[in-house]
Amino acid sequence: MAEEWVVQTDGASRGNPGEASIGAVVYDPAGAEAHTVSRRIGRATNNEAEYQAAIAGLEAALALGAGRVRLRMDSELVVRQLEFRYKVRNPRLQPFFARLLELRRRFDSFAAEAVPRARNKRADQLANQALDRAPD
Repeated sequence: MAEEWVVQTDGASRGNPGEASIGAVVYDPAGAEAHTVSRRIGRATNNEAEYQAAIAGLEAALALGAGRVRLRMDSELVVRQLEFRYKVRNPRLQPFFARLLELRRRFDSFAAEAVPRARNKRADQLANQALDRAPD
């Protein structure tokens, strides 16, 4: 059985909505950092940024050939929506949710879990680095 990759993501928004960014880190099965994402996404709400960070992280994991993936993020909303415990009522989040469902089907196995912010420091750091850089 293929070993599990871990994708940790975070979205940041200064103002809600406001200037926003995403951070993601993909860890290979040995726990080594295989890829990072740190970029501005323009104006967005925090939830929109969280979704876009998850999408970017999962796209990177797919590109690296990951088969089994565990998505870890500090957004309980996104995780609970992925578990179908919460409905996606916000029309602006629905396209992001649809994209995440499409991505998750491309993995042999997929799990999502909400982690405390303290256990998501690297992704948070990448998101904040993008916001702190001057806009392109």
